[in-house]
Amino acid sequence: MHAVASWPCSKLPATSLLSGLIQREIIYRVLQGNAGARLRAIATLGDHHQRTAKAIAWIKANYAKPIRVEDLAQIAGMSVSTFHHYFRVLTAMSPLQYQKRLRLQAARGRMLLDGLDAASAAFEVGYESASQFNREYSRFFGQPPMRDIRALRSPGAPVLESVRAR
Repeated sequence: MHAVASWPCSKLPATSLLSGLIQREIIYRVLQGNAGARLRAIATLGDHHQRTAKAIAWIKANYAKPIRVEDLAQIAGMSVSTFHHYFRVLTAMSPLQYQKRLRLQAARGRMLLDGLDAASAAFEVGYESASQFNREYSRFFGQPPMRDIRALRSPGAPVLESVRAR
């Protein structure tokens, strides 16, 4: 017993010597168990929600550009049908509906804060047709663009969160 006390490692607690091996063993057993495949997916590529969120972030940054669902699915590293499924789970709409909503909200902000007319705002956010923009704007906000902006500028109009945060 006395000879063991003179070893340099004997001054270290046994747990510090074994902790690395124990941690490795625990990780190995967890990865081999029922949750192993899911944990490996999260650690390597991320789960479907994280990968879909990557495509959503891309749309937010590029809403004025034309998008193809195939390209978004590639960004997310999924098939088109799987991407559509998870996109709807996260947003309750299709990618093109999501882009349309972003465009309409951005155009509304530009008209309200920067004084742009409807046609200029429409083209800035990626619309190719002012009449299509007017139709979609009226359907989404309940009235034509310039009438909506006049109403929002009137005294007592509610302050819009999405516009204020801009």
